[in-house]
Amino acid sequence: MEPKSKQWIRAFFLKRENRFPIVAGVSAGLYPLLFYYTNNYVMINSWGHLGFFLCLFILAPIVVFFIAHKISLKVLPHKWQPKVIPFLNFFFFLSYLYVALMAGVNWIQIFGIVVLAALLALLLQKFMFKIIGFQLLLAVIGVFTLVPVVIDQLKYSEEWMLQPDNIEAAVFKKKPNIYYIQPDGYANFSELRKGFYNIDNAEFENYLSESNFKNYPNFRSNYAATLPTNSALFMMKHHYYNSGSDFTETIDARNVIITDNSVLRILKNNGYRTFFLTEQPYFLTNKPKLGYDYCNFSTEEISFVTTGIGEPRDLIEPFKNYLEEYAQGPNFFFIEIFNPGHITNTIEDSKGIDGEREHYIESLRESNKKLKQLTKAILQKDPEALIVIMADHGGFVGMTDTGESYKKNTERNFVNSIFSTILSIHWPKGDIPQFDEKLKSSVNLFRILTSYLSENDSYLANLQPDESYLIINSGAPRGVYELIDDSGNMVFNKK
Repeated sequence: MEPKSKQWIRAFFLKRENRFPIVAGVSAGLYPLLFYYTNNYVMINSWGHLGFFLCLFILAPIVVFFIAHKISLKVLPHKWQPKVIPFLNFFFFLSYLYVALMAGVNWIQIFGIVVLAALLALLLQKFMFKIIGFQLLLAVIGVFTLVPVVIDQLKYSEEWMLQPDNIEAAVFKKKPNIYYIQPDGYANFSELRKGFYNIDNAEFENYLSESNFKNYPNFRSNYAATLPTNSALFMMKHHYYNSGSDFTETIDARNVIITDNSVLRILKNNGYRTFFLTEQPYFLTNKPKLGYDYCNFSTEEISFVTTGIGEPRDLIEPFKNYLEEYAQGPNFFFIEIFNPGHITNTIEDSKGIDGEREHYIESLRESNKKLKQLTKAILQKDPEALIVIMADHGGFVGMTDTGESYKKNTERNFVNSIFSTILSIHWPKGDIPQFDEKLKSSVNLFRILTSYLSENDSYLANLQPDESYLIINSGAPRGVYELIDDSGNMVFNKK
């Protein structure tokens, strides 16, 4: 005989009055859920995110719709009761779509959605079954768009991370404190003086020279966005945008950068404490396990619905506190600041070529201010530090928006605006290795530093090609293209 619990469940769902609010609740959240996952998968690819979003997009509307339906039967006039589920369906569907598009919603927007949902409920109540059917049809389409994204993740191979030698076992002969400071979008001094930039930055350039930094002209990134650059940087290997899966969001990049990579292994094997300080939790949106010993953000305080970009958090004072508290090294600091950044991502938000350039100049001044504060604090406490200032990519100045970079364009100023990056190094005791001439692109930075610290130049035999890559969507067949070759020449070769 069937257990009573199963009999009750079957009876519950067989009742038409129970099925309608449940199906309406599911239909309100299912397509927005699939849409959100399709467009943000690599930012939310954790079991914790899955549980949260199932509760938010599916379970919550089911519960709210069912309870509201039961209450409305008892307290509302007969003519208003049939409008409750349509109103809730439109409200949840539109709210979830807005969250999926904008990663958040404020009270003014909620009020607007309430008004719109009420109007739609009044006008379209009699078409509710068709509307729910349409929402479920959208969900079916959403499944077909999400599946390739998931398949790309499942097919993802970590083979690119394998090192060609035993560099992870490198033994340092000297162990200075290492400070890697990454100012987002900071172009190289050599490019700032010309091309699309044409910016006078001599005051800060002179400050670094007077502080015994060596500036490396014509240095460049290998990739055009923060995550691709940093995942290649810390693995000391090319990934080629995972064969073109995404321009900005390479697969598992946050886990590579924050949880485990070749550089962190080398440092920990040599007894380094590791610190990650950032103004924004951009690298933490998928709540990766922290491979660093210390971080100024905890994953618990990161919202499940976020882009990781918001009001910047001060890191100067926390950094100074760490300098005081952990005066005895060896320490490694990865410090990420979000100035000067790059021009806007979308044409809708663009101030035009000149306006975006002026905004970049303003942000560059702010970046210089922060970099001075950081370097002065370091040199005061730790004058023999190894300090590396290196950006993740250029500022895209000379374009209306970063979307222009997706189009085929091999003009020198255009390409360098994307890839030109600052590299300035304070070498301990002015001890500059002869092989520092090999510092040409970001992918090889830590392999060269490892050779320097271990006094073992055999690791230089496996430097990666100093090539720069971009995903092209327009003007040529879509794919990953090499735009700068190993010798620094402008090319256009499909990978």
